[in-house]
Amino acid sequence: MNNTQDLLKVKLDQLQCHFTWAPQRENIDLDDMKQKLQDSIDLNMKYKARSYNHLAFVNCLQGNCEKAIQNLKEAEKILRKNHEDEFDKRIIITYGNYAWVYYHMGQLTEAQSYLDKLERICKQFPDASRYTAMIPEVYGEKGWTLLNSGVQCYKEAMDCFETALEEDPNNTDWNIGYAIVLSRLEGLSGATESVDSSQSLRQWRRVLKLDPNDTEAMVQLALKLQEFNQYEEADRLVKQALEKSPGLPYVLRYAAKFYRKARNIEKALELLDKALKMSPNSAFLYHQKGVCYKNKMKTLKKSQGSKDSGKIAKLINDCKDCFTKAFKLKPSFIIAKLDYANICSINGEYCEAEKIYSELLELENTCPENKQDIRLQVGLFEQYYKDSKSNGIKYFLEGFKIKHDSYARNNCRINLEKIAENSQDIVAFCIRGIIHMLDGEECFEKILEIECGKIVTCSR
Repeated sequence: MNNTQDLLKVKLDQLQCHFTWAPQRENIDLDDMKQKLQDSIDLNMKYKARSYNHLAFVNCLQGNCEKAIQNLKEAEKILRKNHEDEFDKRIIITYGNYAWVYYHMGQLTEAQSYLDKLERICKQFPDASRYTAMIPEVYGEKGWTLLNSGVQCYKEAMDCFETALEEDPNNTDWNIGYAIVLSRLEGLSGATESVDSSQSLRQWRRVLKLDPNDTEAMVQLALKLQEFNQYEEADRLVKQALEKSPGLPYVLRYAAKFYRKARNIEKALELLDKALKMSPNSAFLYHQKGVCYKNKMKTLKKSQGSKDSGKIAKLINDCKDCFTKAFKLKPSFIIAKLDYANICSINGEYCEAEKIYSELLELENTCPENKQDIRLQVGLFEQYYKDSKSNGIKYFLEGFKIKHDSYARNNCRINLEKIAENSQDIVAFCIRGIIHMLDGEECFEKILEIECGKIVTCSR
């Protein structure tokens, strides 16, 4: 680097934009993120400029800088059209992204020109620094970006929405973002025990108070109420949302999830088929259909046993077909591949399941959540289908040792604790030791290796 580049980089690091907020390549699945952003643009969501800005960041990380510039031009055009009166407040992040992309392209003069534009804008705000104005609009966009960047960013996203709402408590967009992040954090912690203690449920009610016609908020609130067995109000909200927005893809998605959880699988499938007519290439929707068929198959197996083997076989094939479509449409869709492998296991196709698990275990360029999900599912397969407690322990530990808060990591811990509870030997001691001393004591792991080796020897 020369002095000009070094000085420019110092300035760029002071900006508030995706390049200084979001996790970089090693922490996110870029292909997956790209697909989600493109889906939101294609579905004509309200906040396209936000998606184009984030997509520019992802394209730049993948080396597609020309595409990134086109994304930013689209974002700028939308902001000029939709927010003419407050354009300067809204454009700060886009100009910061422009500067970074041109820097990565080696076009330093262009990068500096956007820094100059930011400097002129920031003079309008009393508390702004030279290139950055920490105003509610910036905090709000930062909150959404972090919310969409993975579990590890949720708490910081929550802080951003809280800061933005301090100055503009009635902004619907930020209230929605705040409700979403609270819902996800509650789901991760599992600490919410009642309707009265749920912050996210109160927040979804606030969103609907601000905008009584927000049908996505209706179905989100319904899903929270469903968790607390408030079925009557939840059912009413879902029906109201479908009546008001019968063709809104995200309403159909969440309503289908509601009906699946309510065990009305036929209604869920009906809504998913309707959504697929609007989004025929949606991997997410195919995956959700597969989950519905899987639930249907499990219910039939439980009630009929082997009496209805023909119907069970058809449902297994329907599951496999949907999961296959999902991961063919989106090769980075790890959960769809894991669900496919699980169906193979249920159907006794162990070799096929092992083949998929082996391929997934070798993945390096995937996000921490995916790595944890893979090890959780492989551990369950080893424990319950291969009857290998030692291998189950091995994979649960691998997933748990990835220090990244997620549903899968928590489930790895739960499975380890269950094994420890049902054991009265040195294995139980070691499991508890490792759980409580993740960063330390080699002796725990060495003893565990010896004892698990004994288990394998004895089983032979």
